[in-house]
Amino acid sequence: MSKVIERPTPEKNRLRRTMMFMNAQKPGLIKDAYIYGSDSIILDLEDAVAENQKDAARFSLYHALKSIDYGNTEVIVRINGLDTPHWREDIRVCVAGGADGIRIAKCENADMVHQVEEAVEAAEKEFNVPIGRTLLMAALESPLGIMNAYEIVTASKRMFGCAISGGDFRKSMHVQIEKGGVEMLVARGQMLLAARAAGVQCFDTMFPNVDDMEGFKEEVIQNHQMGFDGKSVINPRQIRFVHETFAPTQKQILYAEKLVRGCQAQADAGIGVYTVDGKMVDIPFFEDAKRIIRLAKACGVYHGDL
Repeated sequence: MSKVIERPTPEKNRLRRTMMFMNAQKPGLIKDAYIYGSDSIILDLEDAVAENQKDAARFSLYHALKSIDYGNTEVIVRINGLDTPHWREDIRVCVAGGADGIRIAKCENADMVHQVEEAVEAAEKEFNVPIGRTLLMAALESPLGIMNAYEIVTASKRMFGCAISGGDFRKSMHVQIEKGGVEMLVARGQMLLAARAAGVQCFDTMFPNVDDMEGFKEEVIQNHQMGFDGKSVINPRQIRFVHETFAPTQKQILYAEKLVRGCQAQADAGIGVYTVDGKMVDIPFFEDAKRIIRLAKACGVYHGDL
């Protein structure tokens, strides 16, 4: 008999630079998914699984969750949409298996979040899982989802973040992929504003052409510049560049250390505004510097003493 794996309690604010999609129906793919080093994996019960294979995929998912030690890799499950007959059973299997979180596909309003949350809590009670253990994230895939982003991400205390789904969103807007991502800039920006206002994380869509590494890198850099917390990926080759891009540079870390040390010294002296390297700084700079150091620690690139 295989050993039953007990996963640790999920963390809402953990490091999530990459979320790699995997077909939940294919044991050969998901059994070693943790070795690639993605911060999170998304085991997919939705688009990757044919309609007549949903039961088989849930069976595979449950046994993977109960028997595979994914270590520090977070395990999220993308359930089928609420307009299908599958989502309630998807949730029962996710909770019974011990998934860290559930990705709500095609989420368009707060009521959809409430429906999923009620089903999750019922499953937690059914399978003796601590109430509140299973986290939620929302996939925004339509103009309505983007317009309602703030109400969606504030609809549940379980919600840790949201992500835009480029394929469905582009279809709904009648556009194609453009260099520079101009077709999605407004939607990305609106979703980011909603996430930051709500205090949750925000993730960009996957880049579909795995052979176009230059295009992928350009998009990842833009994601980082816009303020995303991470990106969905579909191939292990994409992980390393995302992690490198989203980790603070040594220059940023050194400057953050100067800010933190300087601000503390000035605060002890009763001074609220001071200069570092010739630039005026105050408390908001101090808070961002602390965020950079926390991020550097989480990414494993901090070697200081703060």
